[in-house]
Amino acid sequence: MTIGLETRLREVLGKKTVEALSEGLGLDTVGDLLGHYPFRYAQRGERTDLGALQIGEDVTVAAQVRAAIPKSFVPKASAHDRGGRGGRPGGKPRDLLEVIVADEAGRSLTLTFFNQPWRAKELVAGRWGLFAGKVAQFRGRLQLNSPQYRLLAEDAVAGPADTAVSAIEEFAGTLIPVYPATAEIPTWNIAKAIHTVLDMVPNPPDPLPRSLRESLNLLDYGTALRQIHRPDSHEALGAAKKRLKWQEALVLQAVLVRRKAEAAGEAATAYARGGALLEAFDARLPFALTEGQRQVGDEIAAELAGEHPMHRLLQGDVGSGKTLVALRAMLQVVAHGGQAALLAPTEVLAAQHHRSIVEMLGDLARGGADLIAELENSSGRGAPPEATRVALLTGSATAAQRRTVLDEVKTNTAGIVIGTHALLYDGVDFAELGFVVVDEQHRFGVEQRDALRAKASRTPHTLVMTATPIPRTVAMTVYGDLETSRLTELPAGRTPIATHVVPYTDQRWMARTWNRVREEVAAGRQAYVVCPRVGDSDQKTANGDEPEAFVETDGDKRPPLAVVDVIEQLRAGALSGLRLGLLHGRLDADEKDRVMRAYAAGEIDVLVATTVIEVGVNVPNATAMVVLDAERFGISQLHQLRGRVGRGAHPGLCLLVSEAAEGSSSRERLDAVASTTDGFALAELDLEQRREGDVLGAAQSGMKSHVKLLSLLKDADIIEAARAAATELIRADPKLKAEPGLAALVDDLAADRGEFLEKG
Repeated sequence: MTIGLETRLREVLGKKTVEALSEGLGLDTVGDLLGHYPFRYAQRGERTDLGALQIGEDVTVAAQVRAAIPKSFVPKASAHDRGGRGGRPGGKPRDLLEVIVADEAGRSLTLTFFNQPWRAKELVAGRWGLFAGKVAQFRGRLQLNSPQYRLLAEDAVAGPADTAVSAIEEFAGTLIPVYPATAEIPTWNIAKAIHTVLDMVPNPPDPLPRSLRESLNLLDYGTALRQIHRPDSHEALGAAKKRLKWQEALVLQAVLVRRKAEAAGEAATAYARGGALLEAFDARLPFALTEGQRQVGDEIAAELAGEHPMHRLLQGDVGSGKTLVALRAMLQVVAHGGQAALLAPTEVLAAQHHRSIVEMLGDLARGGADLIAELENSSGRGAPPEATRVALLTGSATAAQRRTVLDEVKTNTAGIVIGTHALLYDGVDFAELGFVVVDEQHRFGVEQRDALRAKASRTPHTLVMTATPIPRTVAMTVYGDLETSRLTELPAGRTPIATHVVPYTDQRWMARTWNRVREEVAAGRQAYVVCPRVGDSDQKTANGDEPEAFVETDGDKRPPLAVVDVIEQLRAGALSGLRLGLLHGRLDADEKDRVMRAYAAGEIDVLVATTVIEVGVNVPNATAMVVLDAERFGISQLHQLRGRVGRGAHPGLCLLVSEAAEGSSSRERLDAVASTTDGFALAELDLEQRREGDVLGAAQSGMKSHVKLLSLLKDADIIEAARAAATELIRADPKLKAEPGLAALVDDLAADRGEFLEKG
């Protein structure tokens, strides 16, 4: 039988192993298994640091046996055995074997085995082995209960090597691979299975072009697989990783480059630059556009006037004016008979966009024949009747509201349509959708973006906006099918935001924090208090809003603070007498809108909220923000949150309240946010500290992932070089007919792109 990467594992491995690999790790083919790379390597004689173990995690450690201590214990009787009096000793004494293993620094770990006294003959002092299990704690000591293990024969002090040790000898070599594993199949069994199939597929077909491998001096695919799983040396392992990283980068970039090339070949409606509505809007602006807004606006206007669809990413720091740039582009489309749709991730943000766009348009939002006639007379160019009407559609709209909006959308009465996922549903039919704006793209998958674009008769122009500054490598890897524009300067009049870290346990600092809030309110201004969760059972709401978003922290000892609790505490204590409002994702849409309108109108002094206010919320009179449990938020999230203050004539103040200890990673993250307001600098730091799976989404969260070794931070040179190579390959051979192996991988990833490119 011919064995290839596509061969099912059930044809080459035992049933029990195949079931464990499939059910626990999602590995079904030989290629899946060989693509399950080690996450680290233990080396003979290397002393494993046992001080880094965390309670509850599944681990595999290399350690040396220090002692094996036989004991006995009498188990507690059940309530049934003791006539309902549970907890008393009962039954016969049983055997307990405690084995102490340790690393070179003397850090120890206890292994416990119940009713297995014979293991003392194997686990003798001085013997090295691999031990796998879940870390628990008993009476202050870390332990593994009934762990699986394999002893290393080379380090044994007595006795011949058994068959298990011989197996280790066969596959381990100098460097011992340690694989992501499960309780059903430990790392050494995975290694044994990989060893078996490696010998069956000595020379798998190589998907990388020969010319590319030779020019870069890369290993062939078969050699790279053998060295990643059974490395001869650290140098050989490094060469294997480089080769496999190149493959991951090239496949990903080829998908994005090909998608971009295909999009460039599509036909789109051309919307001439300018137009009566845009000219009238610009004439009414009370301020001058920044140089960046003007430059990016010109890029977008030129592409909208082209016969091929625009696909552009607009990224800008907090308050850089992305919505204004997008609105000007919408008006260019609407002025020439098209419709523009803005897709927002939450109802709060959609409502805020609707409110702010209507306010920016002023009398231009009223629509009607009189206004159109007025514009035609002034410029000689017109627009369809009521084309500037701005409609809002969300999941919580009433049946009557929905019918009205759907009719306006279908008849082109509404030229600008703003909504949440509700815009994607069947029954939302556009008359002439020509332009799609997707806000906060990281909340949407590519499939959702495409679902809205599919509602157009011709491929619409697309603008993806994000308020999160993105490092170049991330933009190239995740948004590589889009052209990129950056807004780096803030509009005139925006004031600086001072950020300070406040120790939660220091009552003097906390008293001063709440006094500062009172001072801002006394001066006629407003404030936010942000908490990481709603309270009780935090869940997604039916309309898709996220009521919370936070990261775990060092030494977490108590539940994160909740808005429903904090607001009551503030009302009764530090902020008594002030007008407090509550906002979170579990409120219904009408209540959220009522609260935001009241806050914007100055009827609420302090808004106590979750991260539902993170993006898009614009209240210029808000000058202070207190973020409680700040260590539970990520860098970019904190940067977005503080961007809600200092948006008017007065300076902003952001106080990050935290229990994080000096010198901890959490405190370093907060200090970094406090040290700069440069979102692009913070984005680079964020990438350093985050799991890259958060950026690559399914790339690392799925078992059968396409990107496992590539690092956006460490491998920027490979990513950039792979981008250039992919561009040349696709330009010369769009379908990659000359490289069938590479084409198969590209097609496979392209088929999964909706899941793959959806970012968490």
